This record gives sequence, C-alpha cells and structure tokens, in this order.
Amino acid sequence: MLSKILFIKKIFPGVALALIFYLFSQGINNVLAIEIFDTSKSPISTVLIAILLGILMGNAFTPRPGMMIGLDFTQQYILKLGIIFLGIRLSFEDFLKFGYIAIPLIVVCIFAVLIIIKLLIKKVSISSKMSYLIAIGTCVCGATAIVATAPVINAKKTEVAYAIANITLFGVIAMLVYPYFAEWYFNENEIKAGLFLGTSIHETSQVAAAGLIYDQQFNSPETLNMATVTKLIRNTFLVLLIPLFAFLYNRGELKGQKYSILDIFPYFVLGFIGMIIIRNLGDHIFLAESENNVIWLNIIDLFKTFTTVFLTMAMAAVGISINLSELKSMGYKPFIVGFIAAITVGIISLIYIETISKFFI
Repeated sequence: MLSKILFIKKIFPGVALALIFYLFSQGINNVLAIEIFDTSKSPISTVLIAILLGILMGNAFTPRPGMMIGLDFTQQYILKLGIIFLGIRLSFEDFLKFGYIAIPLIVVCIFAVLIIIKLLIKKVSISSKMSYLIAIGTCVCGATAIVATAPVINAKKTEVAYAIANITLFGVIAMLVYPYFAEWYFNENEIKAGLFLGTSIHETSQVAAAGLIYDQQFNSPETLNMATVTKLIRNTFLVLLIPLFAFLYNRGELKGQKYSILDIFPYFVLGFIGMIIIRNLGDHIFLAESENNVIWLNIIDLFKTFTTVFLTMAMAAVGISINLSELKSMGYKPFIVGFIAAITVGIISLIYIETISKFFI
C-alpha cells in the first residue's frame, strides 16, 4: 500500500502538468472560437494547441526529472487508456468493415517502405541497423517497434536514439498537417481520410491525435474510428515483422538473442476490442429499455470525454518531451532516409486508396 502511495506521489506532478495543459488548451480553443472568430468551433483544435504549447514549454524550460516521471507515465499509460476508451465508439460491424479495407493497404505500405529503404542505404551512408529501425518504425508503430526490434539486430543505443528522433519528428509533422490535407484531398470522405491517417502517420499516439484533430475540426467521428482501427491493426504486424527482420539481418540466426511474442504484443489492442464488446453488449441490453437508455448514452458520452482528455494530455506530454536542439545535433543523413520513407508511406497510401475506392469505399 505504501509503495502505491509513493508511486502516485512520484507521477502526480507530471500527470497534473499534462492535465493543466489540457485545460489551458481547451480554454485557448474556446477563446479563439468565441472571442476572436465568433464561431462555434476554433480553427485550431485542442489537441494541436496542446502539443504546440508542450513543444514551446519543453524547449523554453528544462522540465525537472521528477516532473518527467509523470509525463512519461502519461505518454505510456494514460495514452493507452485513451486509445482503449476509443473502442466505446465502435460496433463490431464497423471494426470488421474497417479492418477488411485496411489490412491490404497496411501490407502494401510495409513492403514499399522496406524496398525503398533498402535502395536508399546504397545512396545514403547510414548503418544497415539504423535503416532497419527507421523502416520498422515508419511502417508499423513508431518508437515501440524500434525499441522492440533493436535487441534482435544488436543495434547500438545511438542508433536507437537517432531512429526514434527521426520517427518522432516526421510523425509529429504528419500529425499536424495530414488532418487538414486529408480533408482537402478526400473532399470530406470520412473513410478515406481515416484510412490515410491510420497508414501514413507513424506512432499510435500521433494517429489518435490526428484523428481527434480531424474529428474536432470537421465533426467526423467516423474518421477517428477508421484511423484508430487501421493503426491498431498495423501494430499487430509487429509480431510478424520482428522475426522477419531478425532473419533478414542475421541470416536466419538470432545470435543468442531471445525473441518472445508475449513481450512485444500490443496488449492495449485487446483492451480496445474489449471496449467494443462492452459497447455492443451495453447497446443490446440497455437501449431496449427506455428507462436505462439515457443512463447508458450518458456513460458512452463520459467515456468519449475521457478519451479526448487522456489523448490531449498525452500529446501535451509528448510535446514537452521533444528536444529540438537534440534533433538538430543528430545530423541530416538519417533524416533524409526517414523523410523519404515517410513520404513513401503517404504516397502509397494515397495511390491505394484512390485505386480501391472505385470498388470498396
């Protein structure tokens, strides 16, 4: 009991700071909408404000180590809780429909990035280990994929740091730009926009934030749902790709490195599916009874609110953790590879969506 209390005391300052950033960002959003633009909705979403404020503060002031403990907790666990709660928005039919459309595109994007990076490292002199890390971070699930892959290819700490910085930089840029690009390019087609966001942005947190920005700005929960399902399916491909990368790099031998599916499986995906089950069971049980109808709908709305709060807190924490001077000091060659890989995923996604839209979307 005492250890739990001490742990809460450790994480409280950082978690509280992230919550303050959410509240402050929401306040700015309301001021922009009501006082400046005289509209019901600000042209800048709460999530976007939160991450920009986080980057500004994190680079203007150095957060104390004690503060970073809570901010790291927010990025890792409160973020995942927010993603799990996203499942309350979906029906089984939506999940299956979105997955059916998304899986072929995910496979195409993965192989396209692997091929492009294999060709690039012949022209740009970076280590093959770093190229593998950038590739799996781009095509699967960002920093999580990089950290999970590093041991099986014996990557150095500096290579891991460069790859994560690479993924963070281009993922954040895509998170800020792609929601508005998708609205313009796909002409308000919610499914296409969600599929694009879910396949072309690196991190799960970035995809969730981009989907939330799209939802907040263009009133499109369907896009947020599609993007989330697509990204979570991408995450599960980590289970297949790590042994593939180990085989490719080590010529079929793991060189003593242990590999366990249980260690790398993204368990919050199961939580997300669990929330879908709860939503559908609740609809079946309560919506048939008029006296419980309002209560159940209020519970759903509460979970949706928690989702927005938790994801915004997480993105504020991500912003605070981004050190722009460190990114600048890492050199340009890995970022050239990362930039081309990111653009490749986006272009492949657009081509695929345009091709299959004539038949399925």
